[in-house]
Amino acid sequence: MLTVRDIMTKPVVVIRRSATVENAIWLMRAQRVRSLVVEESHEKGPHGILTEKDIVYEVIAQGDNPHFVRVGDIMRRRCVQVPVSATLQEAAQILADAGIHRAPVIERNELLGIVSVTDILIKGHPGVPPRDELSQRIQEALQHTHIIDDEEAQMEQECNIAWQVLEDMRLDSTAYV
Repeated sequence: MLTVRDIMTKPVVVIRRSATVENAIWLMRAQRVRSLVVEESHEKGPHGILTEKDIVYEVIAQGDNPHFVRVGDIMRRRCVQVPVSATLQEAAQILADAGIHRAPVIERNELLGIVSVTDILIKGHPGVPPRDELSQRIQEALQHTHIIDDEEAQMEQECNIAWQVLEDMRLDSTAYV
């Protein structure tokens, strides 16, 4: 049976609470992550969590300048933690009960990783290939494509690839009729 230890993402990207939100945005983009674990200092261990959503709702929507807002002012304190030995069902229940998408994995005050809904969905069933031909062809096409840095552009690119594969399959099927 898979546990959080098997699927968690590591290493975790960490930021200090004294950093500016502007620094957090740059770090998230550079590391291609959607959240950061916030520490008071390296000796004290994990303190909170900061997500893209927090930045959008607490800074951008309020019209504040990310250069002047500190991570510690908008982060979620007392963030939900998931035990490393939790089963995937237990982890999913913890995230669902808290209404969150990701949480740090901590054991004996040591930050081991972070687990997200995406980790549970994607890594929760390793080795199970897509069953239908369309899914397989889309996966193959995506593997041979340069994915762009911008998340919105990446999603658009993946959708375009999927539509192109579908069109190719339609053309292939009409060629044999």
